Amino acid sequence: MTYAEIVHEVRDNAAWIGINRPEVRNAFREQTLDELADALNSTREDPTIVAAVVYGVGGHFSAGGDFHAMMKLNKANSHMWNDRMQKVAMTCRNLPIPVIAMVEGACVGGGHELMLWCDLVIAAEDSIFGQTGARVGACPTVGATQYIGKLIGERRAKEMIFLCKQYSGAKAAEIGLANEALPAGALQGRVEEIVEEIRGYSSQTIRSTKVALNFDGDALYPAWQHGMELLANIWGTEESLEGMNAFLERRPADFQQFRERNRDALDTYMDDYSEGRNQSDRSKDARGTAAQ
Repeated sequence: MTYAEIVHEVRDNAAWIGINRPEVRNAFREQTLDELADALNSTREDPTIVAAVVYGVGGHFSAGGDFHAMMKLNKANSHMWNDRMQKVAMTCRNLPIPVIAMVEGACVGGGHELMLWCDLVIAAEDSIFGQTGARVGACPTVGATQYIGKLIGERRAKEMIFLCKQYSGAKAAEIGLANEALPAGALQGRVEEIVEEIRGYSSQTIRSTKVALNFDGDALYPAWQHGMELLANIWGTEESLEGMNAFLERRPADFQQFRERNRDALDTYMDDYSEGRNQSDRSKDARGTAAQ
């Protein structure tokens, strides 16, 4: 495959795979996900590769999904996105080598989920970790709801997802989202040191223990399927589009309008219920005839 949206280089027995869309803070679309999956899978063709390093070109790991792509999704075509996300995730988890996320700048939304799929996370101290779904009308159910709680506890996970709580790279390392945090200028050198360290260890041990360590997470596979179906029901809704349009237009999203609309619909239902309007005229006539 020819790559247009990532860069891919094998050097010193490591595959360096960078999302290369710096103009949108490395937000990804379907083509980007296809290229990521292909580049990651290509490491299987060279047994001398000891690790894959995933990073973002130009100062940001990834701002998540590209809204211009996501706003074209709906329940009918949701699999075109969801299946690609799952393919990249399962590729990261199933490769026989460690996948290292080298994080600087924004690591948010779907980019944060990409980080969660990796085995090791080395972050710049001033990078930003977080989920933004509630702010933009998206639903982080392809990794975030499955794994964040396992890493940082349920309370913090709910705070991150419900309140769009963000953490610096330094704090992420403190609470368990990242393995290490260090100044941005030292980031690549440290990852290169880790790759060199891995090169001195047994590949069969790493391969086997990665499978064993992933067992509990792999048991969450039904939750992935459940999450993708939930996400399919979110794509293309008025509420989701309001959130994404608001972000692109740099204005606060008006989500309250949907709560008020739902309240009005519930009031109408309760009025119909209390006045007996929740049956057809034919049913009323039949009941009246029976009473005579």
